[in-house]
Amino acid sequence: MPKVCFYLHLHQPPRLTNISVFGLGTQADRYFQSPEGENDQNRKIFLKVAEKSYLPMLHLLGQLLQTEPGFKCAFSISGVFIEQAQRYQPKILEILKRIVATGKAELLGETYYHSLASLYSPSEFKIQVKRHSELLEDLFGFTPKVFRNTELIYSNQIGEQVSQLPFTGILTEAVGRYLWDRPKTKVYFSYTKKKVPLLLKHAELSDDIAFRFSDKNWKEHPLSAERYLEWVEMYQETEFVNLFMDFETFGEHQWADTGIFQFWAAFVHQFLARPANSFVTPSEEIARALSEFKQPSDIPDWRLYDVPEPISWADVDRDVTAWRDNVLQQDTLRTIYELEPQILGVGDKRLVEDWRKLQTSDHFYYMCTKWSADGDVHAYFSPYQSPYEAYRRYSIALADIQERLLQKQANGIFKNIT
Repeated sequence: MPKVCFYLHLHQPPRLTNISVFGLGTQADRYFQSPEGENDQNRKIFLKVAEKSYLPMLHLLGQLLQTEPGFKCAFSISGVFIEQAQRYQPKILEILKRIVATGKAELLGETYYHSLASLYSPSEFKIQVKRHSELLEDLFGFTPKVFRNTELIYSNQIGEQVSQLPFTGILTEAVGRYLWDRPKTKVYFSYTKKKVPLLLKHAELSDDIAFRFSDKNWKEHPLSAERYLEWVEMYQETEFVNLFMDFETFGEHQWADTGIFQFWAAFVHQFLARPANSFVTPSEEIARALSEFKQPSDIPDWRLYDVPEPISWADVDRDVTAWRDNVLQQDTLRTIYELEPQILGVGDKRLVEDWRKLQTSDHFYYMCTKWSADGDVHAYFSPYQSPYEAYRRYSIALADIQERLLQKQANGIFKNIT
């Protein structure tokens, strides 16, 4: 019977307010937070999702950890999510602290700002990962050992970056064009100088819950815990079924009236009722995989996951075109990362913080102009009426931050002269 690794991702982006093109260089306090008295969309959205998803699912997970001795889970939590939870609903963090304190929930490392820095700036990537780890240590007393990049984005080049950081493994997607006919239920290793264990998402079984669960046109609808258990138990004792999904799957993407919470509770109970079945954390899965080999040279070639071009868990092609496919995305991404040496050079903490929040990957995701199924998903998640509105808002904020940078640089020159 297989081992199941259940991982959920907690993230909410700092959405851009509708600032004016007039008065550039003076709107630092308005990028993400509406002025006093105005409707704060970030607060409104966060509290809505907290009520529908975060609080009920955390309550359920807490119950399962208490009543099902064999249940374990893992979370990655972006820094910008934690900031919003502290501001809008601190109860979420208090529950998470109790869950982590059970010793049966693992926290994973990632970029603090849920950014694409791994694709554009190794130095910025390293800074954001370090800051995120320090946040988890300060808030939860937990030092992350396994890494989960933004949107499971991974390549050989990113594997090389992570191999130089204090992590024992990486989560990513199982992509057919690189995995070929090999099973996704094995732990693979990076195609890098230092071999890093890679845990691959089981897309079909994960998406059965995350995307298809409430689809009445799906031939398996309504999905029962018994039926799902049959699919999971098709795998052997030496295999790992990695169920990776967004936390909002439970209660937000799949509403409570679909029966999603009852389904998951029933599955966990029935799965663990069979003694041969077990849940594992990412660290435990990695430790078991490493025990197969006495030294790195013993790892056979078929266990290496060679990924020359970046992959992710987004869209049909599982690549990074969700964020950098069109000229709108390419233009803004190029500009924001080209600003790095100048932004860091002026030493203004507020400016640096705003620049980093503008790196959050969701800003570029909302600019996607794809059609068909991918386009529908992007439109569902976007708070804007169109990709062009997302680009307009971002461009104004970007122009404002550039003007603030010029002001800081001019003040610095003036001080040197005087």
